[in-house]
Amino acid sequence: MLISIDQNDPRPIYQQIAAAIKQQLCSGLLEPGDELPSVRDMADALAVNLHTVRHAYKLLREQGVVRLGLARRAKILAPPKQPPNQKQLEQTLLPRLRELVADAGRLGVGDDDLRQLMDHAIIATRKRRSKK
Repeated sequence: MLISIDQNDPRPIYQQIAAAIKQQLCSGLLEPGDELPSVRDMADALAVNLHTVRHAYKLLREQGVVRLGLARRAKILAPPKQPPNQKQLEQTLLPRLRELVADAGRLGVGDDDLRQLMDHAIIATRKRRSKK
């Protein structure tokens, strides 16, 4: 598993770790059932504090991406059998989308450019997934 921390990224390191794991899952580099490195191994590999990695893993657990067990490694969960309903989508994704839209507005990115960036991200993720 290859994760890198970007010191210029304004997000906290634990969020960068969680995002990288979700991107690898989405692209097919990680599969349901795969185990993540132990908190200690991940912290050593990234040269970060154990608590930072633990925070990332807890965030992934809260988002339903991994299962954490006592004295066990985090394991990637299978996606839900049924797609989320509209209310679940709004609760899960809408706050993050609003933040993304606000960040884009703060940077002066117009709506059309933001849509184009989103399309680019979707296409790039699907290409990586289909190559596997």
